[in-house]
Amino acid sequence: MTLDPVHVDGIARLAGRLGGRVEDTDHDDLAATAWDEFLDPLYYEDRVILEPLGEQRRRAAPLPDIALEERPFDTQHGLDSGTINPTTFKNGLVLDVAQAAMAGVPSELDLHRSRTVVVSAHTNDMTVDLGDDEWRRNDEGYTHERLLQVPRVDRYAQTVVHALALYLAESHHARANIEDVSDLLILDGPIYPTGLLNWADRHPELADLLESDEQPRDVVENYVRLVETCLEAEIPIVGFVKNSAANGLTRALRTKTAAPWADDNAFFEHVLSRYDGGELRTDALTFTNWFRSRIGTDRVLSSAGNALGVDRQLDPEAYEVTFFALYDPRDELVYRIEAPYAVTRDADRRERLTMQIVADVAAERGPPVAVAKADELARIDATAKDQLRERIGREFDSERQHSYNEKRWGAAYANSGE
Repeated sequence: MTLDPVHVDGIARLAGRLGGRVEDTDHDDLAATAWDEFLDPLYYEDRVILEPLGEQRRRAAPLPDIALEERPFDTQHGLDSGTINPTTFKNGLVLDVAQAAMAGVPSELDLHRSRTVVVSAHTNDMTVDLGDDEWRRNDEGYTHERLLQVPRVDRYAQTVVHALALYLAESHHARANIEDVSDLLILDGPIYPTGLLNWADRHPELADLLESDEQPRDVVENYVRLVETCLEAEIPIVGFVKNSAANGLTRALRTKTAAPWADDNAFFEHVLSRYDGGELRTDALTFTNWFRSRIGTDRVLSSAGNALGVDRQLDPEAYEVTFFALYDPRDELVYRIEAPYAVTRDADRRERLTMQIVADVAAERGPPVAVAKADELARIDATAKDQLRERIGREFDSERQHSYNEKRWGAAYANSGE
């Protein structure tokens, strides 16, 4: 134990001094004001960056009734990609390995066996050319695999290998298996590669790479083509974001009012939570209408953005991000559900998608079952991560470079990606 009880008590008293200065009920009032006065539409520097689709409103779906409702879509498919997290070896290579999988509901065994695997590698040694393999097949054709040498950067090598492996595997797998999808495709995460698009705000070197290098642009193009394919086949594509770090809405609100929320999810939790006599009500899921967004990274694929120079075959507004926020009071979690504007512009389809996702979350107490199954298929557990790192190191006769934090915190730190 690193803290004695006296230390714990002292820290608690110190933090308690904040209690009278930060009142949660005040945040509820501010959230209500922001919701009522600023979002229909939301302006930032004389530009509309957020606007409701249809009527702006908050809704409640009673539990457990909504979980028993018949689903509007007969089948659904989920898609996810997992990685071993960036790993540095003593020979200077920085690697990440991603595998993507698609799950069907009802189950499809051949589809579940299919994988896309990407090994991304970075080296600062100018004399080394790792090559950039074309796509190859393994496991009797069920696996697509590729070795990708990422662009050299002075900093953020781990960021680059992780994002390019993760999003290339996911987008390639989706396009390779889209013919198996008939009714609904749900990505585990946003509909566009947000983790890559936010490079523009992280560091000038990453921003330059995002704008000038072909690899990030190729990944973004994969997602654009995926959206176009789904629209042509009249298959709704949805992104189920479990851990949204978006804060563009709250940043914009701070220009109009005292917005104290750490991120957008915190704002929507205050908007959607319901209390009775000071107790949180857990008898219903609550959710907003859909919004059309040009905030932050959403702007890149909007009619106001250039999609990193990727050619868009449809009107640019068709690709714009729309979303609604869903609050599950049973776990006090906010989910963000995304879809392209071309999917949600139709009010009937928008309602069907809403009811499908709300009913699934009510029944599963978490992501829709197709997303949960895809996550299970694509996840690389801690033991497999260690085995892969050891085997990869043997392949080029080098060991993983360790840090003191691994000695201090053990395998959990090594597999955390930090």
